[in-house]
Amino acid sequence: MATTQSTPPTSGWTGLTHDWASDKEAFKQVPWGKAMMWIFLLSDTFVFSCFLTGYMTVRMGTTEAWPNASEVFALHIAGQDVPLILIAIMTFILITSSGTMAMAVNFGYRRDRRKTTALMLITALLGASFVGMQVFEWSKLIAEGVRPWGNPMGAAQFGACFFMITGFHGLHVSIGVIYLCIVAFKVLRGDYEHTGKYEIVEITGLYWHFVDLVWVFIFALFYLW
Repeated sequence: MATTQSTPPTSGWTGLTHDWASDKEAFKQVPWGKAMMWIFLLSDTFVFSCFLTGYMTVRMGTTEAWPNASEVFALHIAGQDVPLILIAIMTFILITSSGTMAMAVNFGYRRDRRKTTALMLITALLGASFVGMQVFEWSKLIAEGVRPWGNPMGAAQFGACFFMITGFHGLHVSIGVIYLCIVAFKVLRGDYEHTGKYEIVEITGLYWHFVDLVWVFIFALFYLW
């Protein structure tokens, strides 16, 4: 009766090279575009982390009173100041846009061009609405005297932190809106039909979900703290 002998596990340099070769084979299954998007998002995560860490450091280190977000970002509606109402609407819009983007990816892999295009354009419209509300928020604070170098409501660093962080995020949203419109147009035109590959819709979704996730941290640290 023949007995089978199991191959002993490799060790040392041989085992290291074997493991590395296995990892390379696993990564070969990842589409190039998706891998590049993940690398970009990872680097962008470091940038936003530095911004938010710097904001927290400045806020905890300043000796002047920091403006109360509930008062600064309140809107005067029907004779009353409603705190953070605009920010709440903006947050709801971005969360909703994540849902429409997820559905767009789903229909993209089903190769339903019309529904994919419609959902991507709805996502872009929601993103444009968010940017429009952010412009209104900026114009309101500028009219009240807030500047990157000064602030009549308290600590001077407030204006610099606000315009830097929300402006950088707003730039990402604006780029995402343009990106969504371009990809939606190419999907509707049938540019991906001959290959049957709709990874570009998922790649666009990765970027958009990242932008939405970053806003959650900005909302929590800047507006609620």
